[in-house]
Amino acid sequence: MGCTSCSTGKDGQPKGCQNNGTCGTDGCNKLTVFDWLSDVELPRGQEAFDCAEVRFKNSRKEFFRNTKKLTFSIGDIVATESSPGHDIGIVTLTGELVRVQMKKKKIDSESDEIPKIYRKASQKDIDVWQIAREREDAMKVKARQIAIRLKLKMKISDIEFQGDGSKAVFYYTAEERVDFRQLIKEFAYEFKTRIEMRQIGFRQEAARLGGIGSCGRELCCSTWLTDFRTVKTSAARYQQLSLNPLKLAGQCGKLKCCLNYELDTYLEALKDFPRQDQKLTTQKGDAVCQKIDIFKGKLWYAYEKEYNNWIELDTDAIKIILKAQRDKSPVASLEEFTSEIVPEKTAFENTVGQDSLTRFDKPKQQNPRNKRKSSKHKKSKRNNANS
Repeated sequence: MGCTSCSTGKDGQPKGCQNNGTCGTDGCNKLTVFDWLSDVELPRGQEAFDCAEVRFKNSRKEFFRNTKKLTFSIGDIVATESSPGHDIGIVTLTGELVRVQMKKKKIDSESDEIPKIYRKASQKDIDVWQIAREREDAMKVKARQIAIRLKLKMKISDIEFQGDGSKAVFYYTAEERVDFRQLIKEFAYEFKTRIEMRQIGFRQEAARLGGIGSCGRELCCSTWLTDFRTVKTSAARYQQLSLNPLKLAGQCGKLKCCLNYELDTYLEALKDFPRQDQKLTTQKGDAVCQKIDIFKGKLWYAYEKEYNNWIELDTDAIKIILKAQRDKSPVASLEEFTSEIVPEKTAFENTVGQDSLTRFDKPKQQNPRNKRKSSKHKKSKRNNANS
């Protein structure tokens, strides 16, 4: 963890600051930004950039203008402009890097529509904010019960209170259009506050709720991933993955975002491979591609009507076959391009000095007393036999 209150103790167990995403140092929060220009002084005559990036609950970040020229540092709690009232957030970035972020997100830094930062939050503002946030979990349970009772096909995934407690935003997911008229009336009567319904996608829902992926790590969307690109099934086909929805789908029910991570590398490697739907024409017959191995650069072909007999070829051999095919002088067969590899026989050497599996077992020693008894017993049997 980034902050001392969240670091591990002497016994190696995590302490945990128990602030649930409102840590004062902002070192253990989600989507934390490192200001690597904080120690660099501005040139003479240049004023500091008058906008700051403020983070609210979960991954919501917005830009605000510092009109009062207040001095902020990362982790400061501030009161910002909202409609209606004001909101409470945590400063995550200041200075010139904010200008870069605004340019990246295509926000005009000279626009008059950018909201303002009122002040640093007082203790009273923080107390009201914390009381409002403590109500969110109980409200979420009650809101879901009301939605189920009204038989609405929606799922309320999260609730976010405004910093002054005057408004609550309900985040929900739904596959169809939902009629909120009766729902908002009951919410307003039950919770005694202003209600705003905001629909989000299934990927955004997984990002807000968080979780552990099949890889054993936290979900990418809830830790660092901010832009959700479209993931297509062709990404799995290019990577030779089995089209199993149970394995390819994430916790959001959509295709995993990590399918796009190595897609460009696979596409670059596939440029040296021929099309899989292209047949190889030989004098022996036409061959069809059955399987490819991108890492080894190998392809397996089988003649038509002989699909059980696969022939392994590399990309260089296939280029020669295709060139001969274009020149209308096909090769005799695919077998002449395969090299039979004779497996080496492994010689097992006697490195220990003994080959017996029971070499460490001690031989049983007969007790001399039992030996005498057995000899007497044999003698008595002989005497009885003679008599």
